[in-house]
Amino acid sequence: MTTPSGDAAAASAFSIPRLADRQSLREEIGDALRAALVAGDMRPGVVYSVPMLAVRFGVSATPVREAMLDLVKERLIEPVRNKGFRVRQLSDKDLDEVTQLRALIEVPTVAQLALAASLEELRALRPLADAIVEGAAAGDLIRYLETDRRFHLRLLALAGNPRLVELVGELRAQTRLYGLDELVREGRLTASAVEHHELLDALLDRDASRAEAVMRRHIRHVRGIWAAVPEDDEA
Repeated sequence: MTTPSGDAAAASAFSIPRLADRQSLREEIGDALRAALVAGDMRPGVVYSVPMLAVRFGVSATPVREAMLDLVKERLIEPVRNKGFRVRQLSDKDLDEVTQLRALIEVPTVAQLALAASLEELRALRPLADAIVEGAAAGDLIRYLETDRRFHLRLLALAGNPRLVELVGELRAQTRLYGLDELVREGRLTASAVEHHELLDALLDRDASRAEAVMRRHIRHVRGIWAAVPEDDEA
């Protein structure tokens, strides 16, 4: 079976901003590519070449190749010899493993924060929770996912363990969401978004048991979104 080329498809399938000279083109390009992955504009099984992407960005091939190699380390894409890079297809087993690890790390950590984090630190997360809900309601998937990532990593950072935050960040980077437009229409994305407010309310009430329950339910819901199927809260 011949692997489809992404050169022609990518040029029309997603729009990449032409970047001016910046201090870190590598990071800028990486962010743009992650956004394309999240939006589903770059799809599993399609090979994307560095020269084509460099033309789209209006830069040399070097920062594009470096950004793509960063995404390889994050297990978002994989190299295809003499052709370019292909978006990895995640299996249900992959998603289950990430879900299990996130639950093992995040649920007890968040429960501890109900007693350890200051009320001022927790209240500072409210604007991010608002932005998550607004992004979901507006169907702005990039905003939704970026603010969701920032919310969870900033919350975990309150535990004072940078390695824990880095590990969860890597786990989150290994997963991508597809078919979110349909979930927005069904209202399921908003339902998941408002759980961030529920979690903050529990933490501000110093209710560790409730915070733990909300966090566990939220991770189950996220797993359901990954699979584009509903999750049973009581499962």
